[in-house]
Amino acid sequence: MKEYKYKINGLKFTVAVGDVVDNEVRVEVNGTPYKVELDKASSKPSKPALSQSGKTASAQPAAAPTQQVKPAPAAAGPASAVKSPLPGTILSFTVKEGDVVKSGDTVCVLEAMKMENDVHSTKGGTVKKILVNVGDAILEGTDIMIIE
Repeated sequence: MKEYKYKINGLKFTVAVGDVVDNEVRVEVNGTPYKVELDKASSKPSKPALSQSGKTASAQPAAAPTQQVKPAPAAAGPASAVKSPLPGTILSFTVKEGDVVKSGDTVCVLEAMKMENDVHSTKGGTVKKILVNVGDAILEGTDIMIIE
C-alpha cells in the first residue's frame, strides 16, 4: 500500500491506498479500513462508494483524528478494545491504565455535535492501554482503549 499524509482544515489524515482489483481499492484512512468501489464507466473515480464492515458511508469523513490511531494488535488472550460509538472529540477519561473496570462502567467522555456522550466499557477487566489522548478527534469505530 502506498501511504500519503494530508492536512485538511487543520486536521491530519494518513491515507494508505492499495492496488485496484476488479474496480475495488482497499484504502485505510487514519487506521480505519475501507473498501472503495470505483465507477466502472470511467477510468477516474467520480463518486467512490465507501464501505466499512458492510455499511455504505459518505466519501466525506465527519471528523478525523489529530494523530494517527493504529489498530491494536490481535491479542491471544481475552483482551478487547473499547471502540468509539460515533465520531467526536475525546473530552476526558474516567479511568487510567491499570484501573479495574466492570462491564458498563463509563471509561471516557466524547463530545459529538456539541453533546457530551459517555463511552462505556464493553467488558470487565483491567485497562491495559489507552490508545488516544484528550482533545483527539476520532472516527466512529476507533479503538479508544484495550481492556484485558
